[in-house]
Amino acid sequence: MTTEQTPRDGAVDRQPDWWHRDHPTFTALTGFFAGLAFVIVIPGVFAGILHLLFDDHTAEDLFPLVLVMLGVPAALVTAPRTRRFGLYMLIGMVATALVVGGVTALVLWYLFQYQD
Repeated sequence: MTTEQTPRDGAVDRQPDWWHRDHPTFTALTGFFAGLAFVIVIPGVFAGILHLLFDDHTAEDLFPLVLVMLGVPAALVTAPRTRRFGLYMLIGMVATALVVGGVTALVLWYLFQYQD
């Protein structure tokens, strides 16, 4: 018998809820969509905060500091407990960046190709 099956001090151990277990699909989907949201939301919020706090020229000069946020998924990948989540977060970030870059390139190509 494992410790989950034996009662301690007269109380029966309860299994964790479904979201507290390390279900592989839940972790992968959550990480991927967190990476997607991270790429889209963080730069916009950062730019908005900079424009509220500083004038336009200073805000534009400080905007590259948003790249410091790339340390978040890097830290998640290095920690053993969050490694799987961090890897899927990186996959979501890269996939989002590729889609946005590809669509941008296609739209710019179309605009320059068929400009009258």
